[in-house]
Amino acid sequence: MGKLLEPIWGSKEFLKFIFIVNFLTSVCVFITAIALYYLTMQEKYLYMPLSGFHGVLAGFLVGIKQIVPDQELYLLKIKVKWLPSLMLLLSIAISFFTPESATYLPTLIFGTYIGWIYLRYLQRKPESKLRGDPNEDFAFSTFFPEFLRPIIDPIASIFHRMLCGKSEASSNPQGYTLGGAPLLGSDPIEASRRRERGARALEERLAAEKLAAGRDSEEPHIDGNDHV
Repeated sequence: MGKLLEPIWGSKEFLKFIFIVNFLTSVCVFITAIALYYLTMQEKYLYMPLSGFHGVLAGFLVGIKQIVPDQELYLLKIKVKWLPSLMLLLSIAISFFTPESATYLPTLIFGTYIGWIYLRYLQRKPESKLRGDPNEDFAFSTFFPEFLRPIIDPIASIFHRMLCGKSEASSNPQGYTLGGAPLLGSDPIEASRRRERGARALEERLAAEKLAAGRDSEEPHIDGNDHV
């Protein structure tokens, strides 16, 4: 995932994303554990080991969803934009059968959400003077099936107003605003270019892997002929 995201974001932004998502995810998980302790008065929430990098990995899936949402996975025949949702759905399902895996759920959920918040509203792009990604294809409701979006959109709009300072209906036609300042990435042309770069980078990566696999398959044949 890093080989796809880092060339598009840049090394500095890539490391910044890792640090912010990992830090805020850890803070949210810690607060959740404390809250669960006070609600249930069960000490297991205080001593439960909570650690790992899987929150950042979940955030990476959100980044790939943003860059190449309509790219299809070669083997699974599903679009990339559904990867974060399927990951969370599978994790929740597994936690019902293996209770110990439930300890990973808060980190995965917060990693996905923090990653989306950062990319949607806060990420800076060197080629633009705005911030965030207001594209409708990257709205919070796109993590859910189509029939749930009429329910999700009104709830998500509340948090949108909290983060943007005004509703999308009354926002500047040129892009998002955050406390009166334009949000980066709200230019639809810039967002389209970013997606094109992501699709191109993914295609180049897949082509390189196929070429390497073809060379590896030819080497045993050549070695066999030399031996004969």
